[in-house]
Formats: sequence, structure tokens, C-alpha cells
Amino acid sequence: MNDLINIENKDGLLFVSSREIAERFEKRHNDVVKVIESKINILTTENFVVKKYFIESSFFHNGNEYKEFLLTRDGFSFIALGFTGSKADVWRLRYIEAFNQMEYEIKRINQPQGEEFMALAVLQAQKIIDSRDAQLRDQRLKVLLAEALTASETSIEVGELAKILAQKGVDTGPNKLFDWLRTNKYVYYDGKYNIPMQEYINNGLLEIEHVPFTKPYGEHDVSIKTMVTVKGQEYFIKKFLG
Repeated sequence: MNDLINIENKDGLLFVSSREIAERFEKRHNDVVKVIESKINILTTENFVVKKYFIESSFFHNGNEYKEFLLTRDGFSFIALGFTGSKADVWRLRYIEAFNQMEYEIKRINQPQGEEFMALAVLQAQKIIDSRDAQLRDQRLKVLLAEALTASETSIEVGELAKILAQKGVDTGPNKLFDWLRTNKYVYYDGKYNIPMQEYINNGLLEIEHVPFTKPYGEHDVSIKTMVTVKGQEYFIKKFLG
């Protein structure tokens, strides 16, 4: 039955000619073209993408060029709904079956085989493994963060942060961590103290604590400590563990 149906395959996209439709549904081709043009005007007004349904083309007959349309499966279904009668019903179903058969054949032919199939399977498996690894890393980081931050509800000294990081496997200590903070411009050394950069005070990662003390001869003074806020602890732990 399908050898009566002429459906064109252009790079995997299936079309049927308006001339073919006119012949099978016993219509004048001119009338079919007018119907399609009318539908195109309606669809264009409603902002539909007309090329999904109809492609304007042309053909030659007796030396003259005439307009025709190539209809996709959806375009054909859209137009054929307007054709009535028992013969029209039969041809409409024949076209639908022909489209189905050709789409099936295209998918079957294009499916990867042999080595190509195995390569695609390996790639897909690797994607799944990578995704699971990423999920496990994320879960591990969340657990480590929760453990590290459980006991800390207030700001702590940089030395305390270094201890927490060391307990979680980071190779660091107070001096090493201060070196890292200075190198990465979180703090600067003023000749006496490590002072937080204003940017990180403003965004709540670090803060300054002034600690009064008495010198050996009774003179009162104030020392400066760089403190890591709770927000800062989470930030630096993520940075080192993540």
C-alpha cells in the first residue's frame, strides 16, 4: 500500500508535496495551494513557526514554473483534516501509516552499531560515574562542614581554624594559615599585627578583636587579634576542603 505514497526524505526530515496531496485527494493543485496559503497567513498572524509545517517550493511543467509546498507530517495532518469523505479518510490514514513507517526506518538506520554503539555506551557509563562521584564529593563536604562547625557558634582565632582544618586532613598550622591569608590578601601585616582587609570585615568573614592587657611596668595597652566569624569559618573550610 505504501508504494502508492510518495514521501520525500531530506536529511531525516520527511515531506509530502502539495501536488501529491492534490492528486491523492482528488483536488485541483491550485486549490490546495490556496488552502495552504490561507493557513500560513493564519499561523503567521498567531506567531507560529510556519516552517515547522510548510516549506514553499516550485516545480516546472511544460516550461513554466509553478508554486508548490512541501508539508511536514504535522503540516499534512493540519491540512488533511479539512478533506472530507470516505476516500479522504482512507488516504489520510495511508499517509499517516507511511509517515510512521519511514520515521521508524530512519531511526533504525541511524541507530549506532558495533564499535560506535559500545563507545556511546562507555561514554554514557562514564557520565553516570562522574555524576555519582560529584554527588559523593558534595555529600562528603557537607558532612565535614557539619562536623567542623558543630562546636563553633562564635568567632574563633585563626589558630583555632588551623586546628579544625588540620583535623580534617589539611596540611596547615597557625603560622602557615596566616601566611596563606596574607598571600591571598585576606589580611596584611602592619609591622606588629595581622590585620583583616576591610573588604573581608565588610562582608562578615573576618573581624578585629581588641584585647586590653597590662605591660610589666603597669602600663595599659590593647592588642589586636584577627578573628574568623562563623560565616568566615564556613567559607574557609569550604575553600580548603572543597
